[in-house]
Amino acid sequence: MRQRPRRAIRTSFVVRVARIAAPVALAGAVTAGVAVAASPGQTQIAYPAPTTNVSAATPTSSSPLPDRHDRGSRAVTGARPSLSATPSARPSPIAKAVPKAKAVPKEKAVPKAKAAPKARAKPAVQPPPLEVTGSRYTRVDLFIRSAARPQADVVTVVQAGSKLAVTSAVRNGYRYISYAGRGRWVKNQYLVDQLPAPAKIEAKVQPRAKVQPKAKSGGISGAPCTSGSAMESGLSSDAIKVHRALCVRFPQITAYGGLRGGGGNHGAGLAVDAMISNSTVGWRAANWLRANAGSLGVSEVIYAQRIWTVQRGSEGWRSMSDRGSTSANHFDHVHISVYVNRATG
Repeated sequence: MRQRPRRAIRTSFVVRVARIAAPVALAGAVTAGVAVAASPGQTQIAYPAPTTNVSAATPTSSSPLPDRHDRGSRAVTGARPSLSATPSARPSPIAKAVPKAKAVPKEKAVPKAKAAPKARAKPAVQPPPLEVTGSRYTRVDLFIRSAARPQADVVTVVQAGSKLAVTSAVRNGYRYISYAGRGRWVKNQYLVDQLPAPAKIEAKVQPRAKVQPKAKSGGISGAPCTSGSAMESGLSSDAIKVHRALCVRFPQITAYGGLRGGGGNHGAGLAVDAMISNSTVGWRAANWLRANAGSLGVSEVIYAQRIWTVQRGSEGWRSMSDRGSTSANHFDHVHISVYVNRATG
């Protein structure tokens, strides 16, 4: 005999209502935002409940109902909220205020340069009164100038031994004189009280002196000087020719200068100094050298503060500035500059 299957025991209506009502009530409490947790022997503490989606807790029609084996468990399964509070994010540190840049000190205004006082025009120097107090003699050929300074215009040249009417006024080393009825200036150091005696020319007799040969055509001799040729050392051929020609032509000149240090024509062996204190002989020698420049290879002649050069030969003798002394102004010697080897005589 076949047994009949047992009929499923049907759950009572009350149980089914409870199963639906419990989750609904719990969802309402969660929605209110508070869950009550109680432990035996401890004070009840309220925790904020995490927000839960109500729809997740509410059974849907598609969710199967628990079977009868779950009947004895009525606890609602769910994760208990953690008791540890979620640490709040640390506040971001407040950015420190950037210190204000120090104000750059303003540059001090540069004081304006004081305008240089305008140079006052110097009043023109007035000449002293033209009051003649006596007379003086010139001991060398002397320039008569328009003012008491070396750069003043040369009015004329007076020869050595000339008598001049002088005053007591002296400026910058120049004495004020009366010349042709007008006030003029001359270098005071070249004036003397008495007429200088003519220079005495003493012929030095040397032992066994050789007689100088007579000058050939033009009066130019090339024979060595009887006084010796030591000064010809280092001189060019033109300078030697000048020295030997002067020895024969002007026996009054007994001292010569040639090569020396310090540069210039003398340093190169291209110059000769003929020492002479007699201005008459000095001018005769200077003019003779000028007239025979081509034959002797002469390029320049200086004497008594006057100069003549080949390049400006048509201008004749030209004045030179005052160099301050008898020797520097060439009053005690004739200076002759030459080429290296251009003599034609």
